[in-house]
Amino acid sequence: MEGVTVTSADIDRNGPSVIIAEDSVLLRSGMVRLLEDAGVEVLASVGDAEALLRAVAEHPHVDLCLVDIRMPPTYSEEGIKAAVRIRETHPDVAVLLLSQHVVSRYAAELLGGGAFKVGYLLKDRVADIEEFLDVLRRVAGGGAAIDPEVVTQLLSRRRDQALERLTPRETEVLEVMAEGLNNAGIADRLTITERAVEKHIRSIFLKLDLGQDDHDHRRVQAVLRYLRGSAED
Repeated sequence: MEGVTVTSADIDRNGPSVIIAEDSVLLRSGMVRLLEDAGVEVLASVGDAEALLRAVAEHPHVDLCLVDIRMPPTYSEEGIKAAVRIRETHPDVAVLLLSQHVVSRYAAELLGGGAFKVGYLLKDRVADIEEFLDVLRRVAGGGAAIDPEVVTQLLSRRRDQALERLTPRETEVLEVMAEGLNNAGIADRLTITERAVEKHIRSIFLKLDLGQDDHDHRRVQAVLRYLRGSAED
C-alpha cells in the first residue's frame, strides 16, 4: 500500500478507539478481531448508517469511525452521507471510508471540509494488515489518507483550469504529495533531488495562487484543489 498516507499528524499511542460500520457480518467480525488483536479499542460494530449515527451519539469521544460507503437499505450513499454528517456534528471524530470501487466524488465530498482526520481506502487494502493499521492510526491522530488509485483517477478527471497550467513533472509531484509522501519521499519516488522537489512545489503553489499561508496548509490546499474539481464525477 505504498503511498497511501497523507499529511503528517501521527499519534504515539497504539490503540485509538474505533466504531466499525460494515454491512457484511463476516468482514465486520474480521475487522473487529484484527483491530482488537492490534490493541485498538472497538466501541461498537454496526451494520447500517443509522446504527452508526446512534453509536457515535452514544460514544461522542470515539477517535475514529471505520465506514463502508454503501450500506442498507439502498446500498448507494448511506455511508458517505453518515460520514459527512459525523464530520459536521462531531468534527473531532476521524472518519476512514472503505469502498469496493473508486468513486471519486465521495473523496471530494468527504474532504471538502479540509483534509484532516479523514481517509478513503479501497477494501482490498485491508489485506495488508500492518499498512492498514498504520493508516488507521494516522487518520485517528489527525492526518488523512487517500488510496493511490483514487488519487490517480482524481487527477485524470481534474477540471480546474489552474491545474492545467502545471507541467507534467509538477503534476507528478502533486499526485505523490497527495498520496502523503514528504519531500524526501517524493524525491525518492520520482528519482529527483529534494531541491528539485522544493522548486516544483513552489511553482505549484504559485500557479494555483495559494497565497502566503504556512507551507503545510498550502500542501493540503493543493490536494483539495483538484479533489473539489472532481466533485461532479
